[in-house]
This record gives sequence, C-alpha cells and structure tokens, in this order.
Amino acid sequence: MPAAKLTGLGCWLLATLALLAFAFVDRLLFGGAPTAYGVCYLLVGIGAALWIRPYDLICAPVTLPIAFALGALPIQHGGDGFEGLLMGLFTVLALNAGWLYTGTLVCALLAILRRALLIARRRASRPVSRPQSGPRGQRNRPPSRAADRPRPRPGNRPRQVARQPERRAQPSRPPQSPHCSEAEPARSRP
Repeated sequence: MPAAKLTGLGCWLLATLALLAFAFVDRLLFGGAPTAYGVCYLLVGIGAALWIRPYDLICAPVTLPIAFALGALPIQHGGDGFEGLLMGLFTVLALNAGWLYTGTLVCALLAILRRALLIARRRASRPVSRPQSGPRGQRNRPPSRAADRPRPRPGNRPRQVARQPERRAQPSRPPQSPHCSEAEPARSRP
C-alpha cells in the first residue's frame, strides 16, 4: 500500500472521478447495472479510508456519499429534462441504499481503526513518567500520626519562616484637620 497522502478534498475528488469513470464503463458494458456500481463504490471506499492522510480521516466517510451521488449520474434512467434527471438519480440512490450504507460504513470503520492505531502508536512512543512523591494513594492523604509522617529527604528541607518582631499598639494621633478636630466649632461672624 502506498503511504497515506490524500487530503480531504483530494479524497473526494479521486472518489468522484473514479466512480464517474466506472459508471460510464458500467453503462457501456452492463447497461448501468447497480450491483457492479455498488461493488466499485465499496472498493473506492476502502481505498479512500486507507489512502487519506491521518489528519483528514473524518473526511473520507463524509465525502464518499456525495461522490456516490455524483458518480451515479451516468447510470440513472430518468426521463428528459432536469426533473427526469433528479427522479432518475433519486431512484438510483433509493435502489442502491444498501451499497451506499455498506460502503460508507466500511470506510468509517477503517478510518476509526486507523485513528485508534495512530493514537496507540503515539501513546506507546511517549516516555513513561512516575510520580516522585511515593505511591499514588499517599500523595493527597495527610499522615495520621507523627510516627507515620514521612521524614524529609536531605535535599528537600521544609521552608522556615523568619519570626516577625512584635509590634506594640500605639495610640492613634488626633486628626490634624480642623474639620475633623474635637475642638469646639468656631462661631461664624454676624
């Protein structure tokens, strides 16, 4: 298998072109047989899920039904005009719903499987780190007795806080502002 290199848009474009080409061949050789078109859609769905890049994995199962509908244009047997084209396309979609759902489901399952493998690979490549302060359960629990308390390690001495000098309470000074003084208010002039 080649490396996954398709973007979401590239996956949709490749699926649409492949289904359109096969639909023209199907109409010429088999008269527009829906089973042949459904098998081709299933194969295109598997290829899209395997060749899309990991970042765009969600795009493969989303864009494939659109490609199915556009690719089904050559094998529809509707009447003339736009209404006939739409009726023929809806008929093909309704009669091939089993192929449409199966191909989309297979593509989605393969995309989910690829995503799970990618996540597992990333987790396996990470280094394992262990907690530095004992077993997991003892980290958040306070010790019950002084004898059970862990002794500090030589490099981790507890922090000591310097004692603050005691302050004596000093009486507050009287306010300096005349508006706030306790003296008798001055009389205003008559």
